[in-house]
Amino acid sequence: MVGHVSSASVPPVEPSPWTPREAELLAVTLSLLQDHGYERLTLEAVATTAQASKATMYRRWPSKADLVLAAFIEGVRQSVVPPDTGTLRGDLLHLGGAIRDHCARHAGSMRAVLVEVSNNPALRDAMQHQFLDQRKALIQSILMRAVDRGEIHRAAVSDELWDVLPGYLIFRAVFANRQPTAETVTALVDDVIMPSLTRTIG
Repeated sequence: MVGHVSSASVPPVEPSPWTPREAELLAVTLSLLQDHGYERLTLEAVATTAQASKATMYRRWPSKADLVLAAFIEGVRQSVVPPDTGTLRGDLLHLGGAIRDHCARHAGSMRAVLVEVSNNPALRDAMQHQFLDQRKALIQSILMRAVDRGEIHRAAVSDELWDVLPGYLIFRAVFANRQPTAETVTALVDDVIMPSLTRTIG
C-alpha cells in the first residue's frame, strides 16, 4: 500500500445546460452532421428538420461552429458517466466501453468535428477547454482514486498517460476506420495501461 495521497473526487455527471428543446436541436444537429458532414451542414437545415425558428437558432448559437461544438459536447456528456466500480481496472474498462460505444454511434460526426477543428482556431480553443480538459480531469480523477486505494503508486501517473485510452479508441474509429470492439478495450487496459501503472517504481 502506498501512503495516502489526497485527490479530487470523480467529477459528478454534469446536469445538462440545455432546455429540452435545445437538447432536441442538438440531437438533430448530430444526426445531420453524421449524415452530411460539417461542410454541408447548415443552421437552416437543422431548423427545418427540427421545425424550429432560424432566428431562435441564431440567437442561441450565432455560428455553425458554436452549434456543432455544443452538439458534440452534449453527445459526449450523455455517453460518458464517471465510473465507480471500486477498482482501477473496472473503472478503465467501464470508461473504455462508454468511449467505444460513443465512437460506434458518432464516428462520422467526430470525424467532421476533428477536421474542422484543424481549420478553425476558435473552435479548436473551445474544444480544448470545453471538452479535452474535462475528459482529462475525469481520467486523472480515476487514476488518483486508485492511488488513494493503494492500487498504484502516485509516481506511475504521468501527464502523458491520460489520453492513451480515449486517444487510441478514437483513432481506431475515426482515422483508421476500424471500429474498436470490447476485446480492443480489454486488451488496451490489460496489456498496455495496467502494466504501465502497476510497474515497479525505482
